[in-house]
Amino acid sequence: MPSDIRVKICGLTDPADIPAAIVAGASYLGFNFFPKSPRYLDLEAAAFMATSVPVGVGKVGLTVDADDATLDLLTTSVPLDFLQLHGKESPARVSEVKARYGLPVIKVVGISGPEDVTQIDFYGKVADQILVDAKPPKGADRPGGNAVAFDWKLIAGRRWPVPWMLAGGLNPDNVAEAIRLTGARQVDVASGVESAPGVKDADLMRAFIENARA
Repeated sequence: MPSDIRVKICGLTDPADIPAAIVAGASYLGFNFFPKSPRYLDLEAAAFMATSVPVGVGKVGLTVDADDATLDLLTTSVPLDFLQLHGKESPARVSEVKARYGLPVIKVVGISGPEDVTQIDFYGKVADQILVDAKPPKGADRPGGNAVAFDWKLIAGRRWPVPWMLAGGLNPDNVAEAIRLTGARQVDVASGVESAPGVKDADLMRAFIENARA
C-alpha cells in the first residue's frame, strides 16, 4: 500500500523536468519567479511548462515579497493552483493575496531556533498551508534553496491547524529520517535533487520520492 507522503519538487527549469517529476510521483511542482535564484523561470517558459502538468498535480508559483503588479502579471500569465510566499510577507499581506487572487496560499516560515517556531502559529491562521524551511545563512542572496537544514527536533511532533510541508536541506539520503523525526506528511525539495544548481536529475527525484515513502 503506497505511503500518503506528498512530495513537492520545486524549481523546475526544463520542460523535460515535468514528465520526470510526474513519473517519479510528485504531488506538487514548483516554479520559481525570484530573479536571484538559479531556478528562476520567466513567465513565458513557466506558462509553457505549466500547461503540460496533468490535473491533480499542484502547480505552485514561488514569489518573494512580490507586489500586486507582479502577482497580477504572474497569475494572468501562468495557470497556477497555489501561490507560495517566500519573503517577509506579514499575515495581513497573506490575507490580502488570498482575497485578491482566489488561490490557496502557501506561506514559508524560516526556522533557525525555537523562537521562530511561534511564527508558524501566526501564519497558520491566515495561510492555507505552511512550508517550514531553514532560515537562509547570513549573507545568502535568496531566502530558500540554499541546501541548509534546521534542527528538526524543534518541530518534532508539532501539529498546526493547516497542512504543512518540511523543507530545507532535504535530499534522498536524509528525507526518511527527517520525516521520522518531524512527523511531516509533506516534504519539499529543490537543490537536493539536482546535479548542478537549477538542473534537476531524474534519478535523484525518483530516489527522493521512493525514500520519502519507504
